[in-house]
Amino acid sequence: MKIIYGPKGTGKTKAIIAEANQTLEQAKGHVIFITDTNRYTYDLKYQIRFLDVTQFAIQGVDGLRGFLKGIVAASGDNEYIFLDGIARITGKQLGELENIFSAMEKLEKDFSVKFIVTCSASKEELPEFILKYVI
Repeated sequence: MKIIYGPKGTGKTKAIIAEANQTLEQAKGHVIFITDTNRYTYDLKYQIRFLDVTQFAIQGVDGLRGFLKGIVAASGDNEYIFLDGIARITGKQLGELENIFSAMEKLEKDFSVKFIVTCSASKEELPEFILKYVI
């Protein structure tokens, strides 16, 4: 798992979009980009599967966790899942998201999928369970 972090307005979304587009060049499997707006649809290369969670009525941590598990279960060819704005999508603070980070870690180990996640916080504000993924 990789975390792209920084306070609001520091270019995290731009960075994760650039990384998704770059990853596509070397990915052997599917690349998926998940966020809560359709604003970035045309910034991503067309081969990237774009999912706007607002179209799926996802609510809270359990809703997002189930959604992610469903994506992984739907295809063994999913290789990278980019998740922009995890706290915004769940409506929770980063400190309340330990269970979903644990679930993503388990999905990575069990199904060889890699998560790249944006978190709106400075490094000092990141909870310990997220800091271990910061490179």
